[in-house]
Amino acid sequence: MDIVRDPDCLFCKIVAGEIPSKRIYENEEILVFHDVSPQAPFHALIIPRNHISTVNDFSEEQKSLAGNLFLTAKLVARDQGFSVDGYRLVLNTNKDGGQVIFHVHIHLLAGRQLTWPPG
Repeated sequence: MDIVRDPDCLFCKIVAGEIPSKRIYENEEILVFHDVSPQAPFHALIIPRNHISTVNDFSEEQKSLAGNLFLTAKLVARDQGFSVDGYRLVLNTNKDGGQVIFHVHIHLLAGRQLTWPPG
């Protein structure tokens, strides 16, 4: 499978192994790794291997991938022991939504009581 990459994208460089990461889970279409600036005791990022800049850029043909990102989050939360006590998934879109790296990613935060509102 050919991976679509943006040569200037930090996450594309992580997918390619050009930048090291502490990987938690990976398959043919998804990579999960620890966030380098954790906002909770457990903070992972779930990303598609293919470069998709924002949620707005998902196509109809990628709806299975979109669902698989969430199913992967559920799997990782379970495997890390957070299913019962709970966890938070955060998906930021564009500047006002808080997106900093323009490669779709879901934050998986867990390991403590999370407060609301988040920001």
